[in-house]
Amino acid sequence: MSWRTIGVVGLSMALAVLVGALPPGLTPSRAEAQAKQDARPWTEEFREDKADLVTTGRNAYFVLEPGFTVTLKGGSEEFVKTVLNETKVVDGVTTRIVEERETNNGQLVEVSRNYFVISKRTNSVYYFGEDVDIYKDGKVTSHEGAWLSGVGGAKFGLMYPGTPLVGGRFYQELAPKQAMDRCEILSISETVTTPAGTFKNCMKVEDTTPLEPNAKDTKYYAPGIGLVKDGSVVLVKYGAR
Repeated sequence: MSWRTIGVVGLSMALAVLVGALPPGLTPSRAEAQAKQDARPWTEEFREDKADLVTTGRNAYFVLEPGFTVTLKGGSEEFVKTVLNETKVVDGVTTRIVEERETNNGQLVEVSRNYFVISKRTNSVYYFGEDVDIYKDGKVTSHEGAWLSGVGGAKFGLMYPGTPLVGGRFYQELAPKQAMDRCEILSISETVTTPAGTFKNCMKVEDTTPLEPNAKDTKYYAPGIGLVKDGSVVLVKYGAR
């Protein structure tokens, strides 16, 4: 096992076991199990024939069909995700554009155009990058987080596996020093209640990035819909426009 595959949390746990300085309530056996969990590698190579990648379709937890929209709200925040009837060629592949708009108190915070495809062979959804506009006081102030597969050493990532497996760990973004989001599937049997309804057999994931070792984000995806909860924002509306 290479030390390079051990995450920051896992390394700290392993060192704690060695020196006997465990966090309160964490036994050596639990600490060892946690260290092993954090040491598991993240998949970053996805072998798909580009001929199998198409711009329209759906799998259990993601709808890539033009006009499909989900709206989530929490407090003053609103997040709207819309599958557009537009495509873009990225890294030699025709991708579907999915627009995400984030507002706070009715003011634009971010607009991104994300590039997705779905495999007609595996039903997995792959992420080829995004163009990003960050807003302040109604004006674009930066494009932080933008990346494209095939540019600057970036490679496409796996966004939603066709067959989700608990414990699966994979990179969603592979743009060195720029965007390196990764996902671990924690459960596929969650029940989530939102203003839009109660959904069973939801997939629970934890998103992290090596660019911000202490950052964690828990999300829930409902069958046939997609994202229904992300932190404090929850689904309020979904369907085709």
